[in-house]
Amino acid sequence: MVERNEIELKLQEANRRQLLQGKIDRREFLSRSMVAGLGLAGVGVASKYGVGPAYAAEGRPLTPTFYDWIEGLHPGIPGVNERFPGINYQIAPVQGFGIERFVAESKKSDSTWDVYVGQTPFVEMTSLIEADVIEPWDNYIPADVIDDIIPSIREECSVNGKLYNWPFLLDVVGMGWHSGVTNKAGLVDSAPATWDEFLDGANTIKESGAAPFGATFDAHGWRSVAPLAHSRSSDVYTPEGLFDFTSDAAVEALVLMKKIMQTSNPDILLSGASDGGVNGTPDEVAFSTQRVGYYVKYFNAPLRMAQYWDDPKQLHMGPLPKFSGGEGSTVFWTTGCALFKHGQNKEKAAEYIKSLTYDRQIWKDSIAGTETAHVGQLPPYSSIYKEWGETKPDWMLPFVGLVRGQLDRAKAIDNHLFGLSQFQIGQPFWEAFLKGEESDPRVAMQNVTDAVRAEMNRG
Repeated sequence: MVERNEIELKLQEANRRQLLQGKIDRREFLSRSMVAGLGLAGVGVASKYGVGPAYAAEGRPLTPTFYDWIEGLHPGIPGVNERFPGINYQIAPVQGFGIERFVAESKKSDSTWDVYVGQTPFVEMTSLIEADVIEPWDNYIPADVIDDIIPSIREECSVNGKLYNWPFLLDVVGMGWHSGVTNKAGLVDSAPATWDEFLDGANTIKESGAAPFGATFDAHGWRSVAPLAHSRSSDVYTPEGLFDFTSDAAVEALVLMKKIMQTSNPDILLSGASDGGVNGTPDEVAFSTQRVGYYVKYFNAPLRMAQYWDDPKQLHMGPLPKFSGGEGSTVFWTTGCALFKHGQNKEKAAEYIKSLTYDRQIWKDSIAGTETAHVGQLPPYSSIYKEWGETKPDWMLPFVGLVRGQLDRAKAIDNHLFGLSQFQIGQPFWEAFLKGEESDPRVAMQNVTDAVRAEMNRG
């Protein structure tokens, strides 16, 4: 009898996975379950694919955990939660991308949560895989959803052909500007095509007194060094997947940063005021208080900061400038969802994440804005853009086409165990050049590489 039950459970699990992947329909699923002697269980499982209780057979509720900033910027999330009665929604115990709690629980073959919403592939995905904290979504995500993910995003979220990050929020690095400031400075109201034009405009803004500062950027390397380097060439990664700080593109990006700083807010290199110094950064303060003309960051930043202006409609946005003769690429990433290996309710977690990431109200709020936030983060699915192209919503705004178009020229930062930490380790060394403590940018970048290698060798 025990042997038969084990066989039935294996058949049930195989049928569940085929149902989730779209390989069989509900009728076939129920038929197979009845044949296997699992009629009642099959009905229970099938009911999950409508809107049903967020409980597994053993009674534990579906327990997702979110990075705290996500709900703050996307207030429609509680509406999704209402579709899953009994859900145990929690805020993740993370700050500054820390994953220590997740790793500690996994070492005990345990997880308080089923799914983590807040993972960015290059930041912590490889670390979570290496620590055996998460597993691929492939056995649970429907096949039509995998096929719907924009190819470059699917590649970003995959390791060895397995999808470890179910993408949610798309961000692309570009630029924004305060048209009231640029008009006052006598500049043409369009995005500078090259960095030389950008620097000329920033100098004009500052010298004319149109604003105290000409331009600003976020000093964290993945938001500055990497995208600026990509604008010259996105071929800036070693065969093992590390960022090549000694490449010509990276060195030129560092020199460019120093030139921009000559027109920027003097506190530009200081840490942020929240989330372990990662967010609430000086660039956001300068732009939100209308003290700077040009702004380089992912597009959702100028959108959010312009909400504090007297006239938010004076915000204009455009592609990231490029070096003369450069590739004209930029950086993108998605913030998505990780499936805990030792979590429970995995099928229900997949149902929940599908409902979350396809929720049309969330995308309307993100694009059109709400009373609390105007984010502009976009969906990762081809079908949603196709839907909007065929029937344009009355709330649609022009920046959606801009950001979606930039994705096609952008590249994700390569996934690596040191994908994020290489920038954190290297920042003091390249800042030695920005502060004038090191005169040679190549020496500064070589010092970055040496420091990263030293830390890797420490294990």
